[in-house]
Amino acid sequence: MATREPRSPRDLPHFEVSPEVIAAMRAELARTGGEVVVAIRSEVPEYADPFRGEMGRTIETAVTLALGGFLDLAASQPAGEGSFERVWDAAYALGRGEARSGRSMEALLSAYRVGARVAWRDLSRAAVSASVPAGAIASFAELVFDYIDELSAASAAGHADELARTGRVRLRYLERLAQALLRGDPATDLESHAHRAEWVVPDVLTAVVLPESRVRAALGQLDAATLQATEQVPDLEDLPDLTVLLVPGRAQDARAALVRGLADRGAVVGPTLPWSEARRSLERALRVVRLLGDADGAAARVATVDTEDHLDRLVLSADPAARQDLRTQVLAPLQDLRPAAADKLEETLRAWVRHQGRREDMAAELFVHPQTVRYRMGQLRELYAERLTDPDWVVRVTLAVGVE
Repeated sequence: MATREPRSPRDLPHFEVSPEVIAAMRAELARTGGEVVVAIRSEVPEYADPFRGEMGRTIETAVTLALGGFLDLAASQPAGEGSFERVWDAAYALGRGEARSGRSMEALLSAYRVGARVAWRDLSRAAVSASVPAGAIASFAELVFDYIDELSAASAAGHADELARTGRVRLRYLERLAQALLRGDPATDLESHAHRAEWVVPDVLTAVVLPESRVRAALGQLDAATLQATEQVPDLEDLPDLTVLLVPGRAQDARAALVRGLADRGAVVGPTLPWSEARRSLERALRVVRLLGDADGAAARVATVDTEDHLDRLVLSADPAARQDLRTQVLAPLQDLRPAAADKLEETLRAWVRHQGRREDMAAELFVHPQTVRYRMGQLRELYAERLTDPDWVVRVTLAVGVE
């Protein structure tokens, strides 16, 4: 659908002239069309190459037809209105073609201005030679330039509509690419989606999960090629207020800059991985989101979170039931104690693995006197005996109680 409809030929300036004058002008059409093409090629650099060879001859024919349609209109012939609509449609199609070719409307509007000047010069010469009155020639000039304005408007409408259409199409392709990356589709499929979307494949991608309300501000800090999943993101159905960005990069060392750029956006930044492995980056980011809290917690969070800072917690939370079984196994010697005593010794055991047995540091963490730490460690040695010196057992204790 065009963004503007053509005016009715009846709304254009009226030009009264004899059929003989119109016939004289028609005799000039072929030469005038050729001169229009030559002038445009000379004065509008963007059209120097497109007007060469077969394409140049095609355009010359189109110019001649446009001029013929103008003379039909000027002669007030019955076919004039139909000719005008056909020429308007052709100008609209020309604008769309220019958009597809990547040229701006500035070049085309310049070509129209050059064409109007050359056409007016040649056709008015024929009118003067036929002794057309000055008043009629003035009306003729007005009609020429109104006609060119209409064709310019038609091409501008076509250009704008094509840009809008191609923009919508590309957005659909980019969305399909984002969804394919987040699903973890095969690399060959991802490459096909990227090609259709005209998206330059990066070395690496980083999945960023953040509240919808902060996307616009975040995008202002990121690479323009960043992909945003605007449809439902896989595995994010239970977190409707969050969305995902896929941020491209050329090197792993760009990650620190990415995290800094997202400061105070409440984002969770997944690992930076080869671009076709974006799914893994998303999975880890979502695990940290769920580890830190639900959607409400994420929306309220201000500081950006780097998943690299939470790898230990991710490992320990991978199988909660297994970790609970390990805790039960490690803390079994404390089961026969009173609950309060067992809790104190568990806290002391945690401080022991965290501070590698340094009594002063343990005391500071537990808010007790170092002598109290010494006493409690004596109790633990009675309960665990030689296991406190077994490196493998120390690892199990660390996994069971060392990280909250």
